[in-house]
Amino acid sequence: MWPEAGHLALIMAAWVALAQAVLPLWGSLSARRAHWQALARPLAQLQLGLIVLSFLALWHAFYVHDFSVVYVANHSNTLLPTPYRLSAIWAGHEGSLVLWVLMLALWSVAVATFSKRLPQAMVAQVLGVMGAVSVGFLAFILALSNPFERQFPAPTEGRDLTPLLQDPGLVIHPPMLYMGYVGLSVAFAFAMAALLSGRLDAAWARWARPWTVAAWGFLTLGIALGSWWAYYELGWGGWWFWDPVENASLMPWLVATALIHSLMVTDKRGQFKAWTVLLAIGAFSLSLLGTFLVRSGVLTSVHAFATDPGRGVFILLFLVVVVGVSLALFAWRAPQWANASQPVVGSRESFLLLNSVLLVVAMAAVLLGTLYPLIIDALNLGKLSVGPPYFDRVFVPLMVPLLLAMVPGTVVPWHVARWAALRAVLVPGALALLAASAWASWGAAPQDADAVTTAGGWLTVMGGTLGGWIILSGAWQIVQRLRLAGSPGLAWWGMQVAHFGVAVMVLGITGVKSFEVERDVRLGLGDSVTVAGVRYQLIGVGNHLGPNYLALRAEVHLFEGEPGRERQVGTLLPEKRRYVSSAMPMTEAGIDRNLWRDRYVSLGEPLAGEPPQWSFRVYHKPFVSWIWLGAVFMVLGGGLAAFDRRYRQAPVKSGASAALVASGQLRTPA
Repeated sequence: MWPEAGHLALIMAAWVALAQAVLPLWGSLSARRAHWQALARPLAQLQLGLIVLSFLALWHAFYVHDFSVVYVANHSNTLLPTPYRLSAIWAGHEGSLVLWVLMLALWSVAVATFSKRLPQAMVAQVLGVMGAVSVGFLAFILALSNPFERQFPAPTEGRDLTPLLQDPGLVIHPPMLYMGYVGLSVAFAFAMAALLSGRLDAAWARWARPWTVAAWGFLTLGIALGSWWAYYELGWGGWWFWDPVENASLMPWLVATALIHSLMVTDKRGQFKAWTVLLAIGAFSLSLLGTFLVRSGVLTSVHAFATDPGRGVFILLFLVVVVGVSLALFAWRAPQWANASQPVVGSRESFLLLNSVLLVVAMAAVLLGTLYPLIIDALNLGKLSVGPPYFDRVFVPLMVPLLLAMVPGTVVPWHVARWAALRAVLVPGALALLAASAWASWGAAPQDADAVTTAGGWLTVMGGTLGGWIILSGAWQIVQRLRLAGSPGLAWWGMQVAHFGVAVMVLGITGVKSFEVERDVRLGLGDSVTVAGVRYQLIGVGNHLGPNYLALRAEVHLFEGEPGRERQVGTLLPEKRRYVSSAMPMTEAGIDRNLWRDRYVSLGEPLAGEPPQWSFRVYHKPFVSWIWLGAVFMVLGGGLAAFDRRYRQAPVKSGASAALVASGQLRTPA
């Protein structure tokens, strides 16, 4: 009965979502139908309740091993540990869509709960648009992706969860990523509400800013967790491979970053209205594009969920409808902004515009590299692969001017060009250049004679200079700001923390790219290899029994010091696992971590010959942890900014706005 109840709850949720999409929007067109506008909040809450019921029903099916549910039989097993059995609900296509609509319902209720100071008509329009998006996804689930489909007779055992997903990363990475993806629908809904009402003023930008920042924070965290998961799970020691599905998450992040800065200008100066709306449309559209790429079968990736072309066509049509309707509405309202003022060259808004344009261009470069092979294949023009060399040569040069413009964009004043203000960044820049040059000259760690690194190259100096410049300039700004009367808002502190995180990530990427050491070796029992001043000795190799797998586990001891005066500094236990149900091999790396470097050992296959030997890959990775530490600071900065009280105040900057307040359509803070 639980699966049937879950399926019925989804059907009812679809009808509620349809009512949420139609009634409040229709009511917002006339003040006489204000009671219809008021339906938006309870309908959003009811939809959330129904989707939660459906989600719990699916969760129960996994918990009790109900293999009569096809989705459970395909993604679970009686030997599967309980944490993975419960998180397996979003490990496949159907369940991940249920998670998607659950996140959308949560965002809708959050908007309904924390937007009580907003005009009721605006809230009705925002929730109506989000309801329409929910209708599309619920229809997709019910028509083509039913997670409660039954099979009789039920098998006695399930096929098991894909070994790659039997990791703690499954528990938190997809929910965080989906919160970011779906959260961009809020910015999209605010943009659509502004277009519907014709109110593209500072107010809507201020209202949309905290939701956009919150979604960006979740998306940042989700991408970082996925990168970290791939780093330690796949045994290849990389943190980003420009996989097409990785790119699908990066593209909306880039546009969302541009959107945050453009919303700031629209809020502060009333400029870039059209550009801001286009960015809001683009960010959410790219999240839908990522959904299409992952579920259409057009991509081959470890992240792909499905290979059903019918599902891909549905998502593609939904994407076309969303983009088409939103752009048509934009074109209808665009003439209102034909005479918008232009930013003064050298002002803060000009630097913010430059940054957002560079971010969009970077997104376009990633989009081209991702879709071009698919287009060539669809036209029967052959097979083409676009790999890391293309992205490194195109993407990285775009990031350099972006980082260069980031510092003056936080120092110069609004609306006017005061080039004297730029002097404040020259001293931190010079100090950063000296520090980076020393860093590149001396290196970050002892190097092997046989190691090939880029230490000392211009990339090392450039990356170190940019990262150090951002940090030192931020410190200078904090010192200067604390000398002034009054306390800066959380948004200002959030900006400083997020920019500090960007700098830390830049230093981490530069450090690991410049100073990492990689060695492929063959070791027998008692053999050793020295990498970056550390001796790795193979002590033993034996079998290890896990809950649902059999592993070949190596024991590797780490030693430092001069010969005869060595001391053991660590033990690593890399594994090669084979899972009982699928017999699929998986590599589990052994990693010795600290803030300054990772020592990373990956166990390969046994090699022929006597005595027995095994292949190993040994890495020394300086500063690699800084990549994810930087992401943590970026998320923290976004969280601080999202909770700034000024975002929840309704600004009154014009006579028109004052009239709205007087009429009761616009509420001011208490």
